[in-house]
Parts: sequence; structure tokens; C-alpha cells
Amino acid sequence: MSKRDYYEILGVQKSATEEELKKAYRRLAMKHHPDRNPGDKAAEEAFKEAKQAYETLSDPAKRRLYDQHGHAAFEGGMGGRGGAGPGFADVGDIFGDIFGDIFGGGRGRSQPRRGADLRYVMELDLEEAVFGVERQIVIPTLVGCQTCDGSGSEDGKVETCGTCRGQGRVRMQQGIFSVQQACPHCSGTGKVVSKPCKTCRGQGRMESEKTLAVKVPAGVDNGDRIRLGGEGAAGPAGAPPGDLYVEISVREHDIFQRDGDDLYCEVPIRFSQAALGAELHVPTLDGEAVMRIPAETQTGRMFRLRGKGVKSVRSHAPGDLMCKVVVETPVKLTKRQREILEEFEASFEGTGQEHSPRASSWLDGVKSFWERMTT
Repeated sequence: MSKRDYYEILGVQKSATEEELKKAYRRLAMKHHPDRNPGDKAAEEAFKEAKQAYETLSDPAKRRLYDQHGHAAFEGGMGGRGGAGPGFADVGDIFGDIFGDIFGGGRGRSQPRRGADLRYVMELDLEEAVFGVERQIVIPTLVGCQTCDGSGSEDGKVETCGTCRGQGRVRMQQGIFSVQQACPHCSGTGKVVSKPCKTCRGQGRMESEKTLAVKVPAGVDNGDRIRLGGEGAAGPAGAPPGDLYVEISVREHDIFQRDGDDLYCEVPIRFSQAALGAELHVPTLDGEAVMRIPAETQTGRMFRLRGKGVKSVRSHAPGDLMCKVVVETPVKLTKRQREILEEFEASFEGTGQEHSPRASSWLDGVKSFWERMTT
């Protein structure tokens, strides 16, 4: 495939609007479409080139990548072509609208439009997300009308549309082209209802609520989605329902923060424990674990407890628990504790900085700073 600039291929400016992109693509595709140029390999390549350019630039996310990195954005794993991307269903849909109608397209009768997909945000505690849980949810949705069994017909009879004769498409002449479009009378279904159901007014569906049991697998994280096929809104006049997507949102935890498969937490310790060393019992999601603090530990040091993190839905081994020790200054001292600390502090007099390596290096830095400022 050509590496020509996509804007150049479509003949538009980089500031082109979505409508301008579509108009440019339509013009080129009508000119180079294989149905109009049978056996012409050059026209076929030009058509594919225009299609690829439009597919990229009509998707906002792909367009941003292309504007920043050019063709390299879709090579070497930098973003790939993948699916159509957010905000863009499928270039085939646009292509079908523009050319399937113009050239007959072979689509035949329109398929019944399925119901809408629904989205439900489920909030979980961290423990529920890590170990899995089963929840019941209540969702507002459109369900098939029970009176007419979703047909939209009062007497259950559905007739062939007289406008399109059951084809779901009507043909219109536009200049030299014969254009097909969805039948406006039956909305492309090829069927009409002579006696609409009074309960649903011929729609075949009604507003309602339904309760669903959702099994959340262990290890899910923020933004993960669970698809429940066929649990979305009912389709019009008996068309198949859409899907329900349950999106996971994990609440903030009082102790742990999650980053991928690893968990992070802070462990406060007294300065005597940091100086002399200590053995601490720290919480994990499945109980307590022993963490040994060596003598002369500095605040901010990170300790790794292997296998005490999260086993995500995508991994085969659990992550780690990362514990950051924070030396805490004691408060509300008794008289005796204060005396002991004063004696302890006095014991450092005349010993230099060997007991405080960080303070020593800090003082050296301050000295160098003042020397540079005064020269």
C-alpha cells in the first residue's frame, strides 16, 4: 500500500472537517470503484488507497496518532490498525451507505436493526475486584412487549410492505446512477403492521427494569468490561436485542493502591525500629505477612513481598506487595521519654556526621552552593 500522505490522497487540508473528509472519499470512491472500472488494477489500488486514508482520518483517535507520527503510528506496534477504534463503528458501514446503495451492493433486504447496547458501571471494593464476586444489578431497559410478543401487531399479523414489496430497499434515479436506500415506509424491514399493538403502540417493546446476576471474575481492574450478550435493549418489532456491558470501577482503598498486578502501601515505623531493626506484621489481602526491617533503615525504603499482590484475569502469577516504610516522629512524649531523647541527642556531640550520612551529604551540598553563590 502507498505511503502517500492521507490528506494528499483525499485532496483535503489537515483542518478538514468530518463532512469534508466524507465528501472527498465519496468523490474518489465513485471514480475508482471496481464496479465502474472492471479489470483496472490502477483504479482498484486507488480505491483501496482512498479507503485506507478515510478509515484513518475519519476516526478521531487514529487521526491524532497519524497527525503526530504519520504512517509510523500504525507500524511496529505503535497503535496498529486493529479495529475501527473509538467513535467509529466500521468503515464498511460508511462504505455501504455510499456505494452499496449506489451500485446495488448485493446487500439485499435490510436486516432488522438490533437493539441498543447498554452500559452499566459497577462499583467494587478492592477485595471484591481481586477475589471476584457475584452481584445482582437492576437496569432500566427496553423489553419486548408481552401483549404482542414483540411483533408490534395487535392481531399478530405482519404484512409485506407495499412500497418496497418486502425488499426493505427502494431504488431512486440520481443522474446516471441508480441509488438504493432504506424504505421510508417500513424502515428497511420489508414488513408493516396494519393493526398496531395498543400496549406498545406498534413498537414491539416497552420501558421496564430487569434484574440480572453478574459474575465478576477474580482480578478485574478499573475500566475492565464484562459483556452480557443479548441483555441490552430489545430491538424494534422483534429484532434481536443488544448487549449489556458492565464496566468495573474500583473504589479507593484505605491501605492499598493498585498498579497493574502489584499493590502498594505505606508502613509507619518508629525511628528506634528504623535504627535498631524490627520484625513487623503487615496486612495483605489474604491475611498478615512478616516483614523484617534491617537496622539503619532509612525512611522511604521500599520492601517487596513477592506473590502478595493481585492475580489479574490476564496473568498466570500474582503480583507483589510493595511496602514503603515511613519513619514517624513520636508525639505526646512523657517526661521520661523526653529525658531519654535529650540524653540520646547529647550523645552525638563531638562525633561528627558519621551517624547521619544523608545530613552529611546535604551539608556538603549546601557548602558547595554557597561557594558558587559567593564567587
